[in-house]
Amino acid sequence: MSKIVIVDDSYAELQLIESYLKSAHHTVLSFSTADGLEDKIADEKPDLIVLDVVMPGRNGFQVCRDLKSDSRFKSIPVVLCTSKGQASDKFWGQQQGANGHVVKPFKSEDLLQAVKLALN
Repeated sequence: MSKIVIVDDSYAELQLIESYLKSAHHTVLSFSTADGLEDKIADEKPDLIVLDVVMPGRNGFQVCRDLKSDSRFKSIPVVLCTSKGQASDKFWGQQQGANGHVVKPFKSEDLLQAVKLALN
């Protein structure tokens, strides 16, 4: 299956997302901060990134925009996984280059469907 990087500052959310993705036979790498993320991604070469939006430091919108503006990473799909579920949040995520949006709290099938769509 695919190698997926998860970035979420909540340990509980990391564990939940990781368990859902592993149950679908994905390889998962989890990080609790976006600090140094570009270096980690350059080393790991994931197939997809799942990003929380509300994080200390750079938020997920900023991280997504930074990744999509970098020629090394712009082809890696990004799924935003966030409590920010308004239409304007989804629109803003798309404007930053996100390939999907999952609103917390979510069911495993919602996350897995967003991942599947982003990978295809």
